[in-house]
Amino acid sequence: MHAASWGAAYAPLFPIEVAKAGVESRLTRWHSRIADGEGLIMLGFVGERPLALSWSKPSETRAGFAEIYSFYTHPDGWGSGVSAALMDATLRELREDRVHLWTLRDTAQSRRFYAKCGFTETGATQTRDFGDGNPLAQVEYELVIKSGA
Repeated sequence: MHAASWGAAYAPLFPIEVAKAGVESRLTRWHSRIADGEGLIMLGFVGERPLALSWSKPSETRAGFAEIYSFYTHPDGWGSGVSAALMDATLRELREDRVHLWTLRDTAQSRRFYAKCGFTETGATQTRDFGDGNPLAQVEYELVIKSGA
């Protein structure tokens, strides 16, 4: 899921070799994350097929917040509703009342999705180098998921 989603949405932003390496690394990185048991990993299914993935844990940079570190949907699941259902389930399972995430500034599809889920931009930005020496801009979104936070 992660490799297919990343390849469709993000690989076009990179030189071919960086994109290829990015897809390949996403084929195996989940083995250690699952084995380590770090954070909350959830899957969204359409029928018997897993098509969406979320990974979240307490934020390392914002006290009292959870952070969604990964949220990906296989292209076969785009438009199916599996992403929204998984986001709802993820937010219900988080222990923190507030959640934030970072997404690439130039990925309109992901930004529309997070806004549709009720997230708002915080105005914070950062850059991230995905290994090609060409940092890309990211924007931060946040959501209060329970009253009284």
